[in-house]
Amino acid sequence: MPNAASNAALRAPASKHRAARSTGMGLALAVVGVAGSAGAAQAQDYVVQPGDTVSHIALRTSSTVSAIVSANGLDSRASIKAGQHLVIPTAQAAVPVAAPAPAVVTHTVAAGDTVSALARRHGTTTAAIISANGLAANALIRIGQVLTIPAGGAPAAAQPAAAAPAPQAASHTVVAGDTVSGLAARYGTTTSAIVSANGLGANALIRIGQVLSVPGASAAPTAAPTTALVGSTFAGRTYPAATVASANANKATLLSVGVPSKAEMQQLVVATAQAMGVDPALAQAVAYQESGFNHASVSPANAIGTMQVIPTSGQWASDLVGRPLNLLDPQDNVTAGVAILRQLVATSPDLPTAIAGYYQGAAGVAKYGMYPDTRRYVANVQTHMSRYA
Repeated sequence: MPNAASNAALRAPASKHRAARSTGMGLALAVVGVAGSAGAAQAQDYVVQPGDTVSHIALRTSSTVSAIVSANGLDSRASIKAGQHLVIPTAQAAVPVAAPAPAVVTHTVAAGDTVSALARRHGTTTAAIISANGLAANALIRIGQVLTIPAGGAPAAAQPAAAAPAPQAASHTVVAGDTVSGLAARYGTTTSAIVSANGLGANALIRIGQVLSVPGASAAPTAAPTTALVGSTFAGRTYPAATVASANANKATLLSVGVPSKAEMQQLVVATAQAMGVDPALAQAVAYQESGFNHASVSPANAIGTMQVIPTSGQWASDLVGRPLNLLDPQDNVTAGVAILRQLVATSPDLPTAIAGYYQGAAGVAKYGMYPDTRRYVANVQTHMSRYA
């Protein structure tokens, strides 16, 4: 993994970092309860059009979701398909009027998609997409997942709930190793809430010593588990408590949302390397040396995922690819690692030096030469490359 030396050595002057995402439902319907008007009920026939949802039809025909579901014997998900004939109970006969645009659209997640990018593309908000699809606070999504995208920035909602007291806000002073996603997990809130409350940019960049307001926080941050998921030492070095705490929070998040299999991660490494013009054998060899293609891996230095990228290196990688990367996300994690490899290969005098830079940091290698453990790392990676050539 890139150690603490690479933490400093791999940073670029300007850095980007954003918050985490999470798995959600394969299909979600944006259901909005609409009260029907009084009067004798009437009914009309309606043929489902592409893109229709039950809530959309209810709004257009002055009916209600529950009435349409009941009249047509639909299941609890209110699933419908184009061409299906529906009976629409209404308080008064109404002719469906053409709507300018559907209330929601669906999107099949492709490589490189993020919830925040989809929100910008569709003119909505990250919170709206998270709510409509039942995503967890880190908003992790998977390639091939079908998302419902609510329009207009309003999250899909059920019947309005009774007014609740405003959530409490906590204050947190940023220490080394903190990330917005890690703080959200520790305080029981969401990444988007912290970003909004503190006026952070899309990259959710924070700095040591910064005082953050944490809205919707539980009374106290989640206590560290009795048995830590990640220890505090690696290769004879003990890491700061704050760094280890963030590593444990990231590990817990990955375990809670689930990660792709090792075989799936290996395929993702190959596909990403090919797309980014990096030798797939090199990318696979580094991924195998770092994590054995295990995306749930997190080190005491808070090196995350398959490519074992630390947050500051992830910020640099975000600059290299021109968009914020979330190291908890499988695709973004691999993209970060491959982007760093591509840059090191392009700027190093030879391949062994580039490999050493991934582990020790390019500046560290240039200043001190390769440490003994770095030489072993380089030899191991080159041996692994012969397996994937």
